[in-house]
Amino acid sequence: MSDSARGSLDRRRFLTASAGAALTAAVLPGCATSVDSGSGAGGSGKTLTVMTLVNEWDAKTKKTIEKLLDVKLRIVTYDVTKLNAMLASKNPPDVVRSIGATDTPYFAARGLMTDLDPYLAKSDALKASDLAPANDVWRFDGKKQGTGPRYGLAKDYSQDSMFWYRTDQFEAAGLQLPSATKPLSMDEWLDLGKQLTKRRLGKVKVYGLSATSLGLFSQLMSWTASAGGSLFADDMASVDFSSPEALKALQWYIDYTKADIGPSVLNPNPDGWDGPTYQASRMAMSCNGFWFGGVIGGDAKLSAVSRFAPAPQLGSHRVSPCFSGTGFWIPKEAKNKDAAWKLFEWYFAGQPAKDRAASGWGLPSLNSLRSLVPQDNAFHKQAYQVQEQDTPYFSVLPVSPYAQVDALSGILSKVLPDAIKSGTKAGKIADTLNSRMNDQLAQGKELLG
Repeated sequence: MSDSARGSLDRRRFLTASAGAALTAAVLPGCATSVDSGSGAGGSGKTLTVMTLVNEWDAKTKKTIEKLLDVKLRIVTYDVTKLNAMLASKNPPDVVRSIGATDTPYFAARGLMTDLDPYLAKSDALKASDLAPANDVWRFDGKKQGTGPRYGLAKDYSQDSMFWYRTDQFEAAGLQLPSATKPLSMDEWLDLGKQLTKRRLGKVKVYGLSATSLGLFSQLMSWTASAGGSLFADDMASVDFSSPEALKALQWYIDYTKADIGPSVLNPNPDGWDGPTYQASRMAMSCNGFWFGGVIGGDAKLSAVSRFAPAPQLGSHRVSPCFSGTGFWIPKEAKNKDAAWKLFEWYFAGQPAKDRAASGWGLPSLNSLRSLVPQDNAFHKQAYQVQEQDTPYFSVLPVSPYAQVDALSGILSKVLPDAIKSGTKAGKIADTLNSRMNDQLAQGKELLG
């Protein structure tokens, strides 16, 4: 499995690990628990400490990095409690793996991230002008995400509201295949999902549609945006699920859940994620971005019956966002920033970046590497052409600096199941979500000052 594959598949584990308000401890004196950061970590000038996945690099690659950077590489497995403690004690890792789309405002607003613009200005390997627009999820101007200084870089990315489908299941159901250029409406998408779902003895045998593979909160943001609205207020200090656009998005998800045609807060996928289910012909449509083609492309039979489609839209304001943009950032108090930047140049512009681009597991972070994306067969060509059609509709959907998206997602998980089961009206559910999420955001704003 490629690095990009691990990054995408480990995303939900990363999100689960960082759920809740634990990160508040990173900026509150005395809140950090003690942690053994290991001998030689930080300050020695000889050890580069990287907090990332335990399998980020194999032994051979680690040696390559150590020789290239003239350092001893120390890998610290990502753990939110340990990260909090290291940040609070001003002895952080030199490099941290994170999710740009959801984490940047939170960390940047607390002054925990290094501004990378001065490094980009001097670098021969990495230039701001070569960065794909999706890297803007790593920007924060002090109030809103998407503009201002760059605080991290994406290793690769996808536009995560796009979806994959199986032509064999469409043909068996006598349904027309989705257009490669014109996005479906959300209602059309839901209707197709209902027609493609297969049941046995009252239980779902084949999911017709998986609509929220990379997170419900992010998808609600996207659907609300396509309807012409925003979940967050302009000052990012509150949400409003009661607005016409957000209420429409919430109602769509309630209808999807009640239809029982795919994984939801009421009936999670037993497989844990879409990959195995789609591969086993037990899912007709999977809402995942370009990276999911890496799951499909290695199987000739599966790729022969799989196609990519534009992001469905709830309204007339077409959007196709990125929900992840996983990459690295350098803590402001890091002791070995120069070595950290050299790692960035190698990882984001060197051979690893070229290998990721050629693997098909996501789109390259640098525009200059786009030509390496596979187009060697009909499957890859179709997916790439559809991706090119959706590329102009990318935009950053800003998240609030006052609470982690994972904490807000946790509120969805607590509120929605019982509310949907009991038949609670969407308007009342919206009121409950507003109350609980805005309390969370208010607490975060007060702590941030």
